[in-house]
Amino acid sequence: QVQLVESGGGLVQAGGSLRLSCAASGRTFSSYSMGWFRQAPGKEREFVASISMSGGRIVYLDSVKGRFTISRDNAKSTVYLQMNSLKPEDTAVYYCAAGTLNPGTYRLDADYWGQGTQVTVSP
Repeated sequence: QVQLVESGGGLVQAGGSLRLSCAASGRTFSSYSMGWFRQAPGKEREFVASISMSGGRIVYLDSVKGRFTISRDNAKSTVYLQMNSLKPEDTAVYYCAAGTLNPGTYRLDADYWGQGTQVTVSP
């Protein structure tokens, strides 16, 4: 079992930045690939970014490439999502997840989920 707790969400104006953190506890953090997903009101949950166990393979949703950066610190059992140049369409609940990378897409197949943190971007 892995427990995940997100933090760092909030309200920001368009063009601003936020940094999300996800602290993991339980089984060995470094044995999991990690990822971020988001769910906007009235929409399905969508993949945002994933990072392999060592951090060597990273994949992003096309619409966040060049604006978002995923990283991990295995010594701190924490994964981060740095979000820059935020847009109103980035407004969603952001979820951290742990699992394995899909061998075809390298996106995360999640086994464990955090509770989510709200990100709201005003125009």
